[in-house]
Amino acid sequence: MKKKLLLLLTILLLLTGCKNTKYKGTVNVLNWTSYIPDSVIRGFEKEYNIKVNYGTYSSNEELLAKITSSKKGTYDLIFPSDYMVELMIKRNIIEKIDKEKLSNIKNINESFLKQPFDKNNDYSLPFLLATTTLVVNKDNIKEDITSYKQLLNPKYKNNIVLLEDQRIVIGAALQALGYSINDTDSNHLEEAYNFLIDLKKNVKAFDSDSPKTFLITKEVDLGLVWNAEAILAKSENKNIEIVYPKDGYALSMDNYTIVKGSKNKENAYLLIDYLLRDENCIKIISEYPYISTNKNVGNYSTEELERIIKNGSYIENVGDKIKEIDKLWARIK
Repeated sequence: MKKKLLLLLTILLLLTGCKNTKYKGTVNVLNWTSYIPDSVIRGFEKEYNIKVNYGTYSSNEELLAKITSSKKGTYDLIFPSDYMVELMIKRNIIEKIDKEKLSNIKNINESFLKQPFDKNNDYSLPFLLATTTLVVNKDNIKEDITSYKQLLNPKYKNNIVLLEDQRIVIGAALQALGYSINDTDSNHLEEAYNFLIDLKKNVKAFDSDSPKTFLITKEVDLGLVWNAEAILAKSENKNIEIVYPKDGYALSMDNYTIVKGSKNKENAYLLIDYLLRDENCIKIISEYPYISTNKNVGNYSTEELERIIKNGSYIENVGDKIKEIDKLWARIK
């Protein structure tokens, strides 16, 4: 009997060993701060015996700088937003995705596919949709804030947190002035600059990593932040109000993409497919409540999602005009 038990235990150990050693190696990921829970990454590592080297960035421009300044093969999987996907395709930074390697691609809501920046999703697949919102602490701000222009009021000095993201912040200024978020007219950009110089008098901090912290700790009462950050701040203070400004706001679709020259491409596909699972999508939006692109675990009603998308604007690739925007942002900061 003991021999039979020992034999059975040996077989089980061998089978377990085979399962754990089927995959190996690493995958090098670069993603937005506060976007995938650590528990999800640890779950992938445990299941596939693959080490995830995880780095972060705070803006698409920072992502681009990190990729272009790194040795080829440094990164495997990155999550650029819409306009940056288009730019990276043109610069040959990312490669075509082999959809046959992704059994869970069926979980993606088709309404998020075939966007203008990658019409056939040859190079990218939607991960999460983010929006910008205004956040108001109604404990201290009694005025109804509905427009970016109201943030210029001198009584809000040192009381605002803004995202540290040039396209988002300059885009908001353009919208406040009645222009498109993607306007590149030099005169309009100069107007936006002047608007932001006035607004800066009221800004305590630029922060894209965790702007909610300034709101939760009550260091500021107003903010232009990502929707998930706003929701998390409101979970700590029920009197925080989330406002989609009447001037307009940004939509940002972040995407799975594989870097050209990836050394761990197969492992990157395994991670993408793992993240596409329903249960992992639930874990992601439970901790970071952005808009899920999974058709089975949507966290917004169809009507609400349609309204948000209808009234928002995607940031677009502006070509060489980005140089002028870069210089303008440097003058503001």
